[in-house]
Amino acid sequence: MIACLSLVLLLCSCGWVAPVSSGGFEERAREVAARWQGSADDQAWRRGFVALETLNPHGWAHVDQVPAWVNTSSHNGAWRLATELPAGSPRDADVRWPDGEVTRVPLVTAARAYQEFSKPADLIEEECPAKGCRPLRVTGAELGRVPLRTSRGTIQAPAWLFTVEGVEQRKVHVAVDPSAVTARPERAQGDAEEVMAYDLVTGRPHDLRLQYGHGACSTVRGARAYETGQVVVVGVDEESLDSDTVCPAILKTDTTTVTLAGPLGDRLLLDSGTGLPVLRGLNGP
Repeated sequence: MIACLSLVLLLCSCGWVAPVSSGGFEERAREVAARWQGSADDQAWRRGFVALETLNPHGWAHVDQVPAWVNTSSHNGAWRLATELPAGSPRDADVRWPDGEVTRVPLVTAARAYQEFSKPADLIEEECPAKGCRPLRVTGAELGRVPLRTSRGTIQAPAWLFTVEGVEQRKVHVAVDPSAVTARPERAQGDAEEVMAYDLVTGRPHDLRLQYGHGACSTVRGARAYETGQVVVVGVDEESLDSDTVCPAILKTDTTTVTLAGPLGDRLLLDSGTGLPVLRGLNGP
């Protein structure tokens, strides 16, 4: 049985990427460009507030420096409020984008932030020790700023910073009201990502370095690009092996360079596979 299952795993990736002709790519790229340009997602990506990371994934200034017992206690909701939090609703705050534009955004109160992060997790994987978790006593809160990656670049987002007794790092909760944030667009079911990330090439303004995924036995012949005045759609020219070839079912990553007719400039880079924006930063988060 084990031998048979192993053979199935080896065979399952054979021919899993269908080759796309040059004409097929251009047709798909035109469709992607037409669907994105001027859409609600396009407007939000360029002029709105689209976060590229979870607003409060871990909630600590430097999560790697937080002791294990703190994470266990936090996960189990062992929070205690030992102070009066700033009362009332805070005013709207300015968010300054990398291009210099400023947007006013609504904020949540410190009490609402505390209520959100002090609840125990939905799934408790590691229960508290027999004597219970060590309580996390909140002794203060103030409004500050933390870096946050968005579709328009990294900003300094307003955030509530909570002081916790016995913990050097402060508990962080982004204070921007979720009503001001647009969800990042998601790929449609069945769409496969081709280009994962990109970077500019120093001294070569027409070239882009692309990171992509491919099958272990696929032949990659290079990258393709379709350009308009607003977007550039990129894809990878990949040819799969025939279905009779045994090949391990793994995804490999690599990089290649594509040359554009003109510099990327402020045009948006879109992946032909998903129709969604490609983020800058090879091997990034």
